[in-house]
Amino acid sequence: MSPRRHLIRPCLVVTMAILAAPTGPRAQPAGMPPTPVRYTEAREHAVNRVLRLPGAVESRTAGVVSSEVAGLVIELPAREGRTVRRDQPLARLRTTALELRLQAAAGQLREAEARAHLAETTLARARELFAQKVTSEQQLDDALSELSAWQGRLETLSAEIERIKFEIDRSTIRAPYGGTIIAERAEIGTWIDIGSPVVEMVSMDELEIRVDVPERYYRNLQSKGSVTVTFGSLPGLEVEGRVSAVIPRADPQARTFPLKVRIPNQGGRVGVGMLAEVALPAGETYRATMVPKDAVVRQGQDLVVFLLNGDQTVERATVTTSEGAGSWVVVEGGVKAGQKVITRGNERLQAGQPVRGEPIEYALP
Repeated sequence: MSPRRHLIRPCLVVTMAILAAPTGPRAQPAGMPPTPVRYTEAREHAVNRVLRLPGAVESRTAGVVSSEVAGLVIELPAREGRTVRRDQPLARLRTTALELRLQAAAGQLREAEARAHLAETTLARARELFAQKVTSEQQLDDALSELSAWQGRLETLSAEIERIKFEIDRSTIRAPYGGTIIAERAEIGTWIDIGSPVVEMVSMDELEIRVDVPERYYRNLQSKGSVTVTFGSLPGLEVEGRVSAVIPRADPQARTFPLKVRIPNQGGRVGVGMLAEVALPAGETYRATMVPKDAVVRQGQDLVVFLLNGDQTVERATVTTSEGAGSWVVVEGGVKAGQKVITRGNERLQAGQPVRGEPIEYALP
């Protein structure tokens, strides 16, 4: 046998050994001590039934911002998708014509002030002459009428100037509240009239969820009650909301009552139009198997509870969860009341793994 063949053969043996190695769950190495864990017994307990209903996220403040004046759009500082503060400019209209009118009105006002001052002087002299019986009563009345006319003119011009200033100020269209621009209704270079839409915006700070509740649960609805809200598109996010309104009028076809739930939106993770699930107390109780929430771990797509067997090994049970109460949660699946469920050290356990368990107590709800 050639030296080359002697070199190749050990490599083939090693390769075959690697291919023959087991690919299943990694067993605990021989001689390793059992993994320390903590366990608690599953309990049967009376639970308040929770009604889970779908709802849609709405903004509490939403609408189309319109213009109070007519004009040509020359600037749109806030574009679609931008978040704006209250009073931040959304659009600007051209004010050249208004500024020219303001200058003309200001000049007319100065002339009217001079005319009114002259009329006051004339009236004072007319009164002196009338007292001396030099002028007639008609001449006194004419002087008084002249002054009154110019005073009226001053008031008219002052009001006109204030109106023009108002239009110049309103030519910058500002956000009536803080929010996000979701649609633009005007373009630069277009003429808009009074009441024309400029942008559509929604407030994202505080949102509401509209839920349709079946009439059998209407009597249990409580305004200002606390509820739990989750979102299918935001796994792991659970928000505490409060019932803000119960509308006491049922839909004539569906026989459901509208309910509004107010939720905070810190960080802006929740968007208007998202689908949500609202957990409402249904006012009914039933008995169910409960385990501490710490006993439930996620493995892939499954929720799993590890059970402690009498021989100090673990068994894997796939479960589903529903109502929660305090630190406990209702489970359905391969867990029965009285079984020992592992609540500490269960993150990396595998079925059949030897463990050393110590009890830990959880206060019942």
